[in-house]
Amino acid sequence: MEDKENCGLDKLKKAYLELQEKLNLPSFDNLNEDFSIERLADLETDFLLREIRHLILEKIANYMRFLESVINPANASLFVFSFLKTLDSEKKKVLEESFKKIMKLEMSSIELDLKYSEEKETLFINDVYKIWKEVQGDLLQVLDHANQNWDKKLDNGSKGYFN
Repeated sequence: MEDKENCGLDKLKKAYLELQEKLNLPSFDNLNEDFSIERLADLETDFLLREIRHLILEKIANYMRFLESVINPANASLFVFSFLKTLDSEKKKVLEESFKKIMKLEMSSIELDLKYSEEKETLFINDVYKIWKEVQGDLLQVLDHANQNWDKKLDNGSKGYFN
C-alpha cells in the first residue's frame, strides 16, 4: 500500500497549493467541488494549470451544449421541449445570458490552447471560477422554477411539443 505522502491526490494538492499561493488561485477544495480536478491526481505534467483548464472546460462545454439546445431547440430531445414548457420568458433570458457567459469562456480557452501563458491560464481559472458561481446560481434558480412548474405545465392535457 502506497504511503499517504506519495499518494497522487496528495501530490496534486501540494503542487496546486504552491501555485495557489504564488498566483492567488481559488482553493483546491473549491475548484475540486465544482470541477472535479482531483481526476488529475495520477497525471504527470509540467503544465498543471492547463490540465485544470481542460477539466474545467469539459464541464463548461457540457453546460454550453445543454443551454444551446434549450435556446435553439430545433433537434432537441423531448426532455428539452418539456423543460422549455416550464419556463417563462424571464427564465429563458437568464439561460441566454448564462450561455453567453459560458461561450466567452470557451473562446478564451481556445486562445489559451493556441498559445500557452501561465499568467493567462491563471486569469482564466480565476475568471471561470467567478463566472461559474454566477452561472451556477442562475441555473439553480431556473431549475427550481422549472421543478415548481413541472407538473402544472406538463399535465395541462396538451399533446404537442409547443402547446
